[in-house]
Amino acid sequence: MSNEVKPIRTPSDYEESLAEVGRLWGSKAGTPDGDRLDVLVTLIDRYETEHFPIDVPDPVDAIEFRMEQQGLTRKDLEPLIGTRSRVAEVLNRRRSLSVRMIRRLHDGLGIPAEILIRPSLPAANGNLSHLGQKRRARPNHSSRHADRA
Repeated sequence: MSNEVKPIRTPSDYEESLAEVGRLWGSKAGTPDGDRLDVLVTLIDRYETEHFPIDVPDPVDAIEFRMEQQGLTRKDLEPLIGTRSRVAEVLNRRRSLSVRMIRRLHDGLGIPAEILIRPSLPAANGNLSHLGQKRRARPNHSSRHADRA
């Protein structure tokens, strides 16, 4: 272990820093080891933020996560989103959140507005699959009248 603290630039530097943090863990604040630990944790945090970014969650995923955390049901969302069918549309990704819904969800559930204003991921398997319907071909009316010409 060298006494010099250097920037973390490579995966090898990162691994060495993690190992040293493991050795220094529990060092008393204000001591040389405690100060070294603070600096290394700061450097590791910066490296991880740059090399292992965390995507912001989808709004519906964030709502569902908060529901699970707080033991909420869809019925509990009605004062924040609207009617039972409106809640279902939002959670099934058929309706986007309105500004009013975003404000209520932010105030009521503490979900950051930055997450709620993002567009939701589309419903799985295309546009109409979430409705259980297949797209029907439009009848070709011009062929019915072709013999009149």
